[in-house]
Amino acid sequence: MKKLECIIRPFKLEEVKEALSSVGVRGMTVSEVRGFGRSRGHTELYRGSEYTIEFVPKLKIEIVVAEENVDKVVEAVQQAAATGKIGDGKIFVLPIDETIRIRTGERGPAAV
Repeated sequence: MKKLECIIRPFKLEEVKEALSSVGVRGMTVSEVRGFGRSRGHTELYRGSEYTIEFVPKLKIEIVVAEENVDKVVEAVQQAAATGKIGDGKIFVLPIDETIRIRTGERGPAAV
């Protein structure tokens, strides 16, 4: 199994959620996060004053999928989250050693 951590623009959440549902993803965790990448934030104008936003608001979606589904899930997120501009986000793929469903004690893919 693999865990995908997807950092996306907040307004893309609904599109990504629909894309994930269409490829069979049944559950996900979404968190509001802040950060910056190469662009190091941006400047905005508010009431005539310019100020810098160093940590840009994003969403982090965490999904656990079977190893054989990783490519299609990554492709679905990539297509749904893309705007073609700097700051679209990242997808991190991490190994999962074990999964346990607390309620039943099921382990492995059955617990997902």
